[in-house]
Amino acid sequence: MGSSFSGSTEFSAPAPPTVSTAVPANPPAKSAVPASPARDPELKTCWSCRVLSGSTLFGAGTYVYLVARRPLKQGIPPGPGTVLQMVIGISIACWGVVVLVDPKGKSHPVI
Repeated sequence: MGSSFSGSTEFSAPAPPTVSTAVPANPPAKSAVPASPARDPELKTCWSCRVLSGSTLFGAGTYVYLVARRPLKQGIPPGPGTVLQMVIGISIACWGVVVLVDPKGKSHPVI
């Protein structure tokens, strides 16, 4: 279980660059950061992807919520864990509805 590295283990510091770059007196008006490339609109309009993922999230959230409600139907008083599980289930189900409805894509124009 040895190493196959057979070189010198001594490292030398690289030489500092000799070219000096002076800061211009008037900086450019545009930002130096390039604009982000436009996203593929096909990903936002993929109806089958949204239906599959949204309905899966909605189903998973419904399952988590109903599993948390099962002891309540038997008359067991809810504890903090049960309430938290119900809140998480509702949150996951709401996330699925948001994926299905896609309110951001419809309310804001895609550039």
